[in-house]
Amino acid sequence: MKINQMKKDEPFEGFYLIKSAEVRQTRAGKDYLAFTFQDDTGTIEGKLWDAQAYNVTEFTSGKVVFMRGMREVYNGTPQVNQISLRLPKLDEPNDPVDFQEKPPVDISDTRDYLQQMIFRIENATWQRLVRALYGKYEKEFYSYPAAKTNHHAFYAGLSYHTATMVRLADAIGDIYPQLNKSLLFAGIMLHDLAKVIELSGPDDTSYTVRGNLIGHISLIDEEITKTLIDLGIDDSKEEVIVLRHVILSHHGLLEYGSPVRPQIMEAEILHMIDNIDAEMMMMITALDKIAPGELTNRLFAMDNRSFYKPNL
Repeated sequence: MKINQMKKDEPFEGFYLIKSAEVRQTRAGKDYLAFTFQDDTGTIEGKLWDAQAYNVTEFTSGKVVFMRGMREVYNGTPQVNQISLRLPKLDEPNDPVDFQEKPPVDISDTRDYLQQMIFRIENATWQRLVRALYGKYEKEFYSYPAAKTNHHAFYAGLSYHTATMVRLADAIGDIYPQLNKSLLFAGIMLHDLAKVIELSGPDDTSYTVRGNLIGHISLIDEEITKTLIDLGIDDSKEEVIVLRHVILSHHGLLEYGSPVRPQIMEAEILHMIDNIDAEMMMMITALDKIAPGELTNRLFAMDNRSFYKPNL
């Protein structure tokens, strides 16, 4: 049974990928394993109580397991309980790739769309920068997630998030012709590109040392600066400064990691579009895990709110 097909208080069984496994202790000092399980429809948490030493070494992150259990809701959070686990037999599903959540569209379609939109960046400097950096990180860009957990945390989520933002910018730019579409396209295409440096990859995603200590906003500005030198472009030109500004300010607030706040229209709109797509994906992902009439678990990144799925 797929994760998004599990029903509240009903038993299930099937093959799932262990996305994460962590040894914890109860108040009584007994070990248990806290899991996040995954298939191509989503993720769900679960616990194996009274875990033995051999359970800890056997059921590790990145392995496929056969699981039986009960889907429950605890404190508003869907989870699996009363679980029993075993490793697959030789003729049973065991390839982790088959259990990775995929983007809603084909990756080749995303690539084709973004390549077409690069040619709609009319400013030669911005287009050269985007083309150079996409060429440098093409393989990673079209496979990495956009985040470890919060939004677009799936294979190729980074490129899917970027393409969706470009589509939004294209539509908004039609409504407000005062906006410079080329600046929006270039800024969006580069704003999260350094996630390929910040994160370890699509499998068992974690933060790298540079990701933890520097972060993707500073890292992409560094990449832009190095590329400007390689291309022989003067970094004091206003067109370079405004592109760097819309990228450096895309988190909106200093406390959210941006070294500067948006000070041109395109920077403010890019920040808004980023929030729209990130929050939509967080809500969609959470709502896909529950049945009509239920509340999602609390979404920390959205002010710790739960969202209701109407019976419509």
